[in-house]
Amino acid sequence: TGHKYEGVRFEKGNCGVSIMRSGEAMEQGLRDCCRSIRIGKILIQSDEETQRAKVYYAKFPPDIYRRKVLLMYPILSTGNTVIEAVKVLVEHGVQPSVIILLSLFSTPHGAKSIIQEFPEITILTTEVHPVAPTHFGQKYFGTD
Repeated sequence: TGHKYEGVRFEKGNCGVSIMRSGEAMEQGLRDCCRSIRIGKILIQSDEETQRAKVYYAKFPPDIYRRKVLLMYPILSTGNTVIEAVKVLVEHGVQPSVIILLSLFSTPHGAKSIIQEFPEITILTTEVHPVAPTHFGQKYFGTD
């Protein structure tokens, strides 16, 4: 189109972190782009009684505090899961300003919730819509 675009280029020091289970669907695409990228994982599930997001597992590269983090979570609905994931990353020394949330679909409510809690985070998404397609994980993993 002739339109100048100032984009980004690959830099060393990136790592991916997938929020299990649906975030794992994005790992292969990241590996296809960045073959030797390190990937960490976080398992967060809602507590049945309180409906609050609870961290059950977190495993990161040991030097994650020195890296830019590509946080993978395809469907952003309320934002609670991502907020908990960012809190865990911050506890491991990651600055919110170096976290890029990679999401396929986001709700306005979820994006606002994250930005209110962590205004420095970057959110990349393909679509913002009031209704999140929550069936993504079932379709991708064939569990619908």
